[in-house]
Amino acid sequence: MKNKGVALCPNVSYEMLCDMRRKVQRCKELVERDRTCYVPLPTGPAPSNETTAMKKKRGSASALEKAWDLDNRRHLDALLARAFYSGGISFNFARNPYFREVISFACSHDLNGYERRHIERLLESSKSVWPEKGVTICCDGWSDPQRRPIINFLAVCDKSPMFLRADNCQGEIKTKEYIADKLRGIIEKVGRQNVIQIITDNASNCKAEFDNIFWTPCVVDTLNLAMESICELKPPKNNSSDDELFIWSQLEFMHTVKSEAQMIKNFIMNHGMRLSMSNEFSDLKLLSIAETRFASVVCMLKRFVEVKAVLQHMVISDKWSIYKNDAPTTQVVKEKILSDVLWGNVDFILRITTPIYEMIRIANIDTPCLI
Repeated sequence: MKNKGVALCPNVSYEMLCDMRRKVQRCKELVERDRTCYVPLPTGPAPSNETTAMKKKRGSASALEKAWDLDNRRHLDALLARAFYSGGISFNFARNPYFREVISFACSHDLNGYERRHIERLLESSKSVWPEKGVTICCDGWSDPQRRPIINFLAVCDKSPMFLRADNCQGEIKTKEYIADKLRGIIEKVGRQNVIQIITDNASNCKAEFDNIFWTPCVVDTLNLAMESICELKPPKNNSSDDELFIWSQLEFMHTVKSEAQMIKNFIMNHGMRLSMSNEFSDLKLLSIAETRFASVVCMLKRFVEVKAVLQHMVISDKWSIYKNDAPTTQVVKEKILSDVLWGNVDFILRITTPIYEMIRIANIDTPCLI
């Protein structure tokens, strides 16, 4: 090395120098090969052409998406997942209390998308019109996937509906006093001077406490109860009145149609071979409607009418004829599907319930629908 006081060793030949260079190069290659390979995530901050095109097609992000910073949230989720994958870390490590403490601390200290104040700032525009135009408090009861009873509360004005709170009522008796106490807390939170009315379902315990506040029944729930009284009439009890017995005698066929439709649906959907046969004839499937959905029976019967020809084609096919599993029920299902009486009753039920069903669809939206 010139001017560094280091000179070439005179005993090193050219061949030895080349060999040394090859060894150094080999070491560099080994180090490079063993280095951890970093593969960039497809969900990085820089959007791809496809992502940009999708955003242009869909339009700009909503204010709620911006407040939650969804892109950064997804990117953080992807980074955490990649860390688990690349390190061969057991997914059970996500339950480690110290790991959870780290993530909780990171999420609560100045990370975009994880701050409550962003949402509060977003909602200020809606809250600003409450003193001028008033607020409607809406509450409804439902069950979550774990079957826990939940009561949720919303504040609705002409600006936009706003979620206020959801209370777990597990182990509580939902008396009028209990519901009134929950509503009282919501009213105080919103401001009693801002509350114009309260909208609940038609449960008697929801409307018995507040005599001084205008109470409005939920239109959708009222229509759905009317639908249930028509389509889901239960058999009368031994001590039923003459009027109840007469109503049952006139509408018993609706109960029969509902039971037969559910039996056919379960027979086809709950077995792999029969479901496979159904899929061969049509991409449409019989719907499994949750009981909590409005007009669930009508939705199920509407789909039955849509796949009527498919079902009839299936039960007269050779595959259905040679199907030997549960032969008695298979024959019963075939007879029901080919029965003109069943389809005539289905058409009659849909004709008399369609006006109520269409009104439920019109009213079951987030914006005011009554003028």
